[in-house]
Amino acid sequence: MTLIAKNPIMPGFYPDPSICAVGGDYYLINSTFAYFPGLPVLHSRDLVHWEQIGNAMHRQEQLPLQGAGHSQGLFAPTIRYHEGIWYVICTNVSHGGNYVVTAKDPAGPWSNPHYLEGADGIDPSLFFDEDGKCYYIGTHPNPEGCSYNGDYYIWIQELDVEQMKLVGEAHNVWNGAMKDIPWPEGPHLYKKDGCYYIMHAEGGTGPEHAVTVCRSKSIFGPYENNRCNPIITHRHLGKDYPVKYVGHADMIETPSGEWYMVMLAVRPLEGYTTMGRETFLAKVVWENGWPVVNPGVGILTEQVEIDLPEWNPAGDAVFDGRGSCVPGSSRTYEFGRMERLGDEFLFLRNPGEGMYALGQEGLELSFRHVTLKEKDSPSYVAVRQQHHLFEASAVLKTDTLEKGRRAGMALMQSDEYHLRVELCRHDGEALQAEVILCRKGQDTVESSVVLESGALSLTWKEPEVILRVEGLKASVELLADDGVSRSVLCRDLDIRELSTEVAGGFVGCTVGMYAVAEDGCGEGRVCFRRFSYLAL
Repeated sequence: MTLIAKNPIMPGFYPDPSICAVGGDYYLINSTFAYFPGLPVLHSRDLVHWEQIGNAMHRQEQLPLQGAGHSQGLFAPTIRYHEGIWYVICTNVSHGGNYVVTAKDPAGPWSNPHYLEGADGIDPSLFFDEDGKCYYIGTHPNPEGCSYNGDYYIWIQELDVEQMKLVGEAHNVWNGAMKDIPWPEGPHLYKKDGCYYIMHAEGGTGPEHAVTVCRSKSIFGPYENNRCNPIITHRHLGKDYPVKYVGHADMIETPSGEWYMVMLAVRPLEGYTTMGRETFLAKVVWENGWPVVNPGVGILTEQVEIDLPEWNPAGDAVFDGRGSCVPGSSRTYEFGRMERLGDEFLFLRNPGEGMYALGQEGLELSFRHVTLKEKDSPSYVAVRQQHHLFEASAVLKTDTLEKGRRAGMALMQSDEYHLRVELCRHDGEALQAEVILCRKGQDTVESSVVLESGALSLTWKEPEVILRVEGLKASVELLADDGVSRSVLCRDLDIRELSTEVAGGFVGCTVGMYAVAEDGCGEGRVCFRRFSYLAL
């Protein structure tokens, strides 16, 4: 039967996709930069419906992120399978460089990193040849010296996967399809009909991004340029086209012989991208020994026809922690019912010991003395923003909100650009909700509302407050419900500054729960009973 995949297949912050096919199963992985756990592993059987089954970097000792900037940490990964073993190769640009982790099950557990001595540069990938040999392919600065920013070469060397060591000679094989092109990166090796193919990105992961390909009869070259390069890009469609930055691709073949490609792109609104780089899908056919993407169209489409049996992992939208959500879905988390946080939850850098705990009351976050503006580990638990129109809400108890302690929600682009709605107490006992927009690391209080208007009422209990962040494309509306009244904290607050175009970097926004204490205040904890993320 014919299924329809809707682009993007991974909405929100799912950049730098790599895909692997094993029989009738498909596995996808994405970069995560300074977020922990790292490198989500997603599974599908029809390329339409996906579930997250784990994270390749799921233990603290695997993934040092101390001091990493939002767009540092883990760069583009690659996932591959060979003779019963799963391999993920990646770069931790903040600690250790290029490494490989392995597993017997893609859901984990995954090994500790095997750092590769002599593997400089970024964006590594692995290729297993028909004779069983494994090859490393990656990028590094032009060995003869860079004459411009992004003057890089793609290089290949044999990798002994038993010893996790590069062996033999390194070969610089390609520096891009176009003359003086910046940033040939994200290379992947394939073999088809006796030819080796390098498919890679070039032009930088922005408006000039593109996917190109070259081929050779020998793995170490010389490589022949495809005269039809780039095989896909949107850079020629103008600055106002609704899907941009297309590039960084990987492709697979299904058991029936069809080929599909995943790649990143963005969907800006009014020229601003708040959700970051997302994962898109396209069809591939082979003509005259070269891949052709979306033949007859040549650009990404809103829908992709898939000739595979339907498979759907979707379940209850209320989660108890035994499984993970379907990406792009609406869901509600009742923390008192959860055994653990799902694999989709993210922390900034390595979460500190005791930073959070799940109990019968809910999710408890420590009032740590670390703010979201520091390159440290704040008390922040989040999910990806995956829709232009969304509502995120949290229910939290206020009994531990003493002077100097704050708790609430955040819409996070980076340490320098984010939005917070915080509950706090200043002078006296009045509970206030403050909306704070951080730009270039400087806070501006956009709104401050006293919530306890009914504090003297016989019905006043002050057990909980509900905070809501409603994403309305390029703006948000912020609300608070204290059990007595519902207050609009801000209407039409412009969030275009929480975008790639203003904040820079490689990440998209996340939204979640947050707690902080001023120096001199005891840490303690605040309890969040419920968290919801809904597509509108």
